[in-house]
Amino acid sequence: MQMEPPKPSRHDRLMPNGMPKYVRCYDNGGKSIDRYTVVFTQTSKFDPMLRGGCVYLSMSAAPFHPQGFGQHGESHTIIDRPTYGHLGKRISFQELPEDCQRLVLTDYQAFWGIG
Repeated sequence: MQMEPPKPSRHDRLMPNGMPKYVRCYDNGGKSIDRYTVVFTQTSKFDPMLRGGCVYLSMSAAPFHPQGFGQHGESHTIIDRPTYGHLGKRISFQELPEDCQRLVLTDYQAFWGIG
């Protein structure tokens, strides 16, 4: 009798290979203090009040620095669909600066209740 492979844990499903699955990242090329924007998708699964909307995070390259910037926001519509040009160029999560990645991961894990 052949055994089924174990199902991935909730953490592994939400963060395959340690990368957050439900985010889209953007870089406006340094045109403003909030250079990077990360849109958290599937928000209605952790906040039913945001059905059809999103949570986002805008930040500088050093959001933890005293002169850095990091601000959360919510929208009842998706801010990067159907177009995202106003947010800059789409980039991968790995292209974010290290401190930005750390902030995104902290929020992502808190939203989804994983650690």
